[in-house]
Amino acid sequence: MPAIDSLLEQKLAVLTRPLSVLLPDGRRFGPADAAVTIRLKRISALAHIALGDIGKVAQDYVQDKLDFDGNVRDLMVIATQMIGSDPTRASAGNATLAWWREIRLNARSRARHVAHLDARQVQFHYDVSDDFYGLWLDPMRLYSCAYFEDATMTLAQAQRAKLDHICRKLMLRPGERFLDIGAGWGALLLWAAEHYGVQAHGITLSRNQHEYVNRLIESRHLQQRVTLALCDYRALPEGEPYNKIASVGMFEHVGRAQLKAYFEKMFRLLKPGGLLLNHGITAAGTRTHQLGAGMGDFIERYIFPGGELIHVSKVTELLSEAQFEPLDLENLRPHYARTLWAWSDALEARLGQACELTHENVVRAYRLYLAGSAMGFEQGWMSLFQILAARPDGQVDRHAMRGAQSQYPFNRRYIYDRSATELTAVPGGPITSNQATAR
Repeated sequence: MPAIDSLLEQKLAVLTRPLSVLLPDGRRFGPADAAVTIRLKRISALAHIALGDIGKVAQDYVQDKLDFDGNVRDLMVIATQMIGSDPTRASAGNATLAWWREIRLNARSRARHVAHLDARQVQFHYDVSDDFYGLWLDPMRLYSCAYFEDATMTLAQAQRAKLDHICRKLMLRPGERFLDIGAGWGALLLWAAEHYGVQAHGITLSRNQHEYVNRLIESRHLQQRVTLALCDYRALPEGEPYNKIASVGMFEHVGRAQLKAYFEKMFRLLKPGGLLLNHGITAAGTRTHQLGAGMGDFIERYIFPGGELIHVSKVTELLSEAQFEPLDLENLRPHYARTLWAWSDALEARLGQACELTHENVVRAYRLYLAGSAMGFEQGWMSLFQILAARPDGQVDRHAMRGAQSQYPFNRRYIYDRSATELTAVPGGPITSNQATAR
């Protein structure tokens, strides 16, 4: 295949970090002492490397058609350079094509995001193995972007800081009814109840997480203050609205065609004047529905079936259409890059244990997913936003320090002013930066 050989040689020549490609017949491209060596077991994988189709190269690795020697961080640097184009622009085109593509994407999204399929897709990802996730997540098993309030924080400290950051933004108060949509392994539910005194209710579609969290609730004797249900968000009863709602790492699973209905449901679940915090991954490109170079297809197949990303501008538009008032928007993209590298490093250090807990092809997929996602957030190919919004209550008080028709004040100082929150928190309440470092 002289054309493929020539294309591969061109790719290798421009890399700032040397790569060696070893073919099944013993031929080698690139220096023998390269930082990373890709060893092909099937010659069919050669074209994917030469063309920079990173998603298919990743798929070949999961299917054991190739292997690599070297550091996964070096591999990601090389992968970034081999793509050769901006993967956030892969879906761009003229206005007519963009309009037609949007229609097709929405139709596909509506078909895929019905209750029973959403449950199956969530369980595909989250019910791999609790112990497998426990190998590389922090002790509370927070599987979302940490908040590195202080540059010296460990991952565990930054995850605790993230929980407190969310609770402070929501102005949680003792006795309030708090809803956590997509509660994961329960860290936010328990934190909000134990540190802020709320009545916390959560939902999940993961059977493993449901069982795990309910054991935690029982072991901490919190049955009267914390509940977690195995429930689809569409089935949540609306008769007794909540004071505050958090959706962390959840709306990526909802589907672009269902997002307006999702936010409308949150609006009905929230009391007038209440606050919603939506924390989730967004697309970097305004027209991007998934990453190019095959990376989106790889994530869809092996990691997050049914996951869909939209740009933050569209998220705020849909929130507004659902009658929410967006109040505060914070970009945590660099925090997620650092979080993902911490997860990747932890998994790399425990590959043997990981393969004992789940299938080797799962471990292979997650190796590339975690490091690749870290690379993607570093490069700005994806982003992560916390959006605080209110359901306006129509009440205006010109004399009170009330910035919106809700509990939100005139400015965001309350999020960072420790004394303001500590006046209302329960005993042993929110951590300070020094406490976070000491714990």
